[in-house]
Amino acid sequence: MEIILCAIGKIARDQHIPAIAASKDWDLAATVSRSGGVDGVPGYTNINDALEAHPDVQVYSLCHPAAPRYDVAKTLIENGKDVMLEKPPGATLAEIFDLERRARDAGVSLYATWHSRQADGVQAAADWLKSRTITRAHITWREDVRLWHPGQDWVFDPGGMGVFDPGINALSILTHILPDPVHLTDATLEFPSNRAMPIAADLTFSGHVTADFDWRQDGPQTWEIEVETTDGTLILKDGGARLFIDGQDQNATGMGEYPALYAQMADLVRDRKSNVDLAPMIHLSDAFTLGRRKTVDAFEF
Repeated sequence: MEIILCAIGKIARDQHIPAIAASKDWDLAATVSRSGGVDGVPGYTNINDALEAHPDVQVYSLCHPAAPRYDVAKTLIENGKDVMLEKPPGATLAEIFDLERRARDAGVSLYATWHSRQADGVQAAADWLKSRTITRAHITWREDVRLWHPGQDWVFDPGGMGVFDPGINALSILTHILPDPVHLTDATLEFPSNRAMPIAADLTFSGHVTADFDWRQDGPQTWEIEVETTDGTLILKDGGARLFIDGQDQNATGMGEYPALYAQMADLVRDRKSNVDLAPMIHLSDAFTLGRRKTVDAFEF
């Protein structure tokens, strides 16, 4: 199947393009981007130009930041195209509810992806926890924004989500591995004095679940989820790539996050189905609803 990739930025170059190139399901037919393209592939700066030039291409993958993505996805669905959305699927819940309705009415596939759920250890963690009683869980998600988003001021603009840009990856894993849902009960969000989005967050959920997000981490980056049960302790490390149970590495393996996403998109298109799970975004929205604002030092890249 052919696919058109939109918004050729860092995540597209680091993850999407290699995953498509390695896939047995997909061939990259074209790109749509204001910031470059892919050698040897037709490139366009406007989605309507791509639609006109490639009427037979059915599937589009959108890598835009969340804020501008809705209009592009809406245009594609109106033109009868299947759409794959980079995380988070939109800037607001209402946008995604609307896209989901439009996709259903148009009979096209819509996939709201959560790449961290495809990390090697995540499904094995969910399987292990399924039959166990959880007594406590804690997320530690700390990284250096200057390393992962160098000079990208948009991450602190409205719709950019701030520290929840990586933090929602943790929430996507949490909502996948816990056998029972939890809900947010308290939050403190730290906003740099010169920015519109938070740089750190402390979250408390029901079920004795807590989370610590911080975008000011120096040195080693930390992406861990620890879950204590009556039968032992599970830890996901390296963003879900490594699974430990009672200190023993489970040597979890998989096909890789983005290759798995594209394999799942191929299945959805073939089966004419959609996959839109908004549980991580609900927690994010609740954090901004319940969270206390704390102003901290100004931040510059």
